[in-house]
Amino acid sequence: MGCPCEIQLFAKTRTVAKKIADLAIIDISRLEAKYSRYRADSLLSVINKVAATGGSITIDEETASLLDYAETCYQQSDGLFDITSGILRQAWHFERNKLPDQNQINHLLSRSGWHNLRWQAPQLEFLIPGMELDFGGIVKEYAADRATALCQTHGLESGVVNLGGDVKLIGPRADDRPWRVGIQHPRNNDNVLTTLTLNHGAVASSGDYQRFMMVNGIRYSHVFNPKTGWPVSHLAAVTVISDFCVIAGSAATIAMLKAEDGPSWLESLELPYLWMDHFGHQGGTLINTSEAF
Repeated sequence: MGCPCEIQLFAKTRTVAKKIADLAIIDISRLEAKYSRYRADSLLSVINKVAATGGSITIDEETASLLDYAETCYQQSDGLFDITSGILRQAWHFERNKLPDQNQINHLLSRSGWHNLRWQAPQLEFLIPGMELDFGGIVKEYAADRATALCQTHGLESGVVNLGGDVKLIGPRADDRPWRVGIQHPRNNDNVLTTLTLNHGAVASSGDYQRFMMVNGIRYSHVFNPKTGWPVSHLAAVTVISDFCVIAGSAATIAMLKAEDGPSWLESLELPYLWMDHFGHQGGTLINTSEAF
């Protein structure tokens, strides 16, 4: 997954816990192998080879469900959550601390856009050549949801799956105490923005503090607006709680993409949330709360 991952399980014996954890890890590894853009033998790489030629491909049921969800996110975000926009990373090299050329961004924008593909399960067709998909904003959270569901089907009632900060819980702790989940401060790695107490559900965050560069005092993050090709601004971090990690994760990302409109959009979802903007202002239903969710 390209990030620190952790599974904690409470079971009758260490042997039982390890056996179930191994099953969850196998499934997480399966999803990474299937949807990684870094592996030439992944299904995503196969899809993107077809996308490069402007062709079509028959999609399996699992990938179809991810595409359906991606389309829903695209529609509900007014086109801001777009899994074809990952191609923009070709213009942005954060290790160089140098802004890309606008002509290169424009060229990549011409090869992206959900409207440039036709999706009718099980057939996916790319209407123009040179496109590609990136499930990075969905698969990690989907993997967390699947891993916890797998653990529950094997009888576990308490545990946590943490995939790079995307957290899904299996009930409260074994002693019935809630879990404590720290939310990283986007401007101070040594501090937390807040600490949540949860008995169940999922929590996911999005922000401008994991991958970014500073140029002339301006922060440019890896969260790109697919309409402009440039990193979003205004919000520094968003955290959302939901029953499912994939919903919490996409909601947090969409709020980041909506910038100034993100807080009001989050309020309309009626999910617990927290945000902090570039000026240090904070808002949301999770500020100074002691409630256990």
